Amino acid sequence: MSGSAGRTGDIGTRRTAGTPPAGPPPRPVIAALMLGMALAALDSTILATAVPQIVGDLGGFAVFSWLFSGYLLAVTVTLPVYGKLSDTFGRKPVLMTGIALFLAGSLACAGAWDMGSLIAFRVVQGLGGGALQGTIQTIAADLYPMKERPKIQARISTVWATSAVAGPALGGLLATYADWRWIFLVNLPVGGVALWLIGRHFTEPQRDRTKPAARPRVDWPGALAIFATGGLLLTALVQGGVAWSWLSAPSLLMFAGSAGCAALTVLIERRAAEPIIPGWVWRRRTISAVNLALGALGLLMVAPTVFLPTYAQSVLGLSPTAAGFVLSVMTLSWPVSAAFSSHVYNRVGIRTCSMLGMGAACLVLLSFLLLPYPGAAWQPALIMLALGAALGLSQLPLIIGVQSSVGYQERGTATASILFCRQVGQSLGAALFGALANATLNDRLAHAPSGIRPGLPGDLDAVSRALEHPGDLTAQATDYLRRAVDTTVDHVYLGAAAAAGLALLALLWAPRRFPVHTEAGGTGTGTGTGSGPGPGSGSGSDESGPRGT
Repeated sequence: MSGSAGRTGDIGTRRTAGTPPAGPPPRPVIAALMLGMALAALDSTILATAVPQIVGDLGGFAVFSWLFSGYLLAVTVTLPVYGKLSDTFGRKPVLMTGIALFLAGSLACAGAWDMGSLIAFRVVQGLGGGALQGTIQTIAADLYPMKERPKIQARISTVWATSAVAGPALGGLLATYADWRWIFLVNLPVGGVALWLIGRHFTEPQRDRTKPAARPRVDWPGALAIFATGGLLLTALVQGGVAWSWLSAPSLLMFAGSAGCAALTVLIERRAAEPIIPGWVWRRRTISAVNLALGALGLLMVAPTVFLPTYAQSVLGLSPTAAGFVLSVMTLSWPVSAAFSSHVYNRVGIRTCSMLGMGAACLVLLSFLLLPYPGAAWQPALIMLALGAALGLSQLPLIIGVQSSVGYQERGTATASILFCRQVGQSLGAALFGALANATLNDRLAHAPSGIRPGLPGDLDAVSRALEHPGDLTAQATDYLRRAVDTTVDHVYLGAAAAAGLALLALLWAPRRFPVHTEAGGTGTGTGTGSGPGPGSGSGSDESGPRGT
């Protein structure tokens, strides 16, 4: 039976590590995963609308952006650490620790006495959020055979979509009619229920008892080196061009420090018995290609999420609520497309399905440049609807493909690596597109007609604020600024289309048939529908098993 093709889910019936349960997972466990993911998803949206009330109460307007940056940094740099810990000690203790840490941070945030303490407690929240995002995705892959994984992943996508729409409204309501501290306090009952359900109903599969038991070892020096590398790099990317100029001493020192820490990380990881980021993550074409593709996807996502609201308000003249709706329609089509993607990749294969989605995303992003000036709100909304459908078709098959190419004891690390690359891509995109936007806008302002040049604002934020009160400007100046913003966002979307092109190049490097790890410890190859047992060493390597054409 070696190398013979089989269907997804033909992974055996024994309940060993890496084997999904024979029946459907318990509903309380699924509910706990949804609640846990809701904590992480809401946290990124519910806080934004309450910032004015928070600043009014605590002060610290100059540093309030660290409410978001600090959380993002903590989540990103801890993802690979939690991935390795979940493979070493199991998913349950890591997830429960993450939820508990997130809730402790939430409670501390509710009691913050100034902006500095609130930022510090947000970092504590982020330390728990890294465990939530990575471990929940890994458990979802553990519980379902490959053929049924799109169902749970579509549910997770729905949680994110619902949070994107409901989060800002809920945050605004709590800040207006209660108190902004309730934004953090509402996490306690939700997380408490999730913690209780996981503790009572979630049972992990038994470990492989055929191998001699060994004392788990954690590469703490490697974890600290990764934390330092990611922290310095992401801080430089997030604050560069904002808190200091790109060529200033703080920026250059942070980039140099991150490069030095990266070199130190490589040395530590090569010598570690159980490295946090094992070398096989980058040696296997399947995982490394998907890491690069999702990093590019994270980069391109900055264009709609960061710059589209500015376009909708400054160019189209929409209110913040209406601008948010234009963006949120993307989250309506994304989970629908993700759920449908299994029907596509079961026919054409994971790589082809993802390339179709990413190619469509590239064309959709380019179509933004064809929008008329000033245009109508339904036009960018239609583009965002199409973009969500394209990205849903592209991202989910890649996640499922990577998770299915490794065994239970490698799945946490593999899942964390792709989420980590996507988060780094978002941070890199914010820096690159922010610099591109400012350069374009500065060029437009420098070439403004001499009659309106005096008194014009000097950066994108100042232009947006000026266009919120157009009565302070002449009609000619207002129209010129709106056209400048329109050109700026066009250039950003062109850059996002280039990022989609980079993702396509990365996918071309991926194997045509993704290997599928089997219960027996080997890997086969398939088009995305799975394969039966094939020869291999049990590592999930791309080189194991026959090659398909």
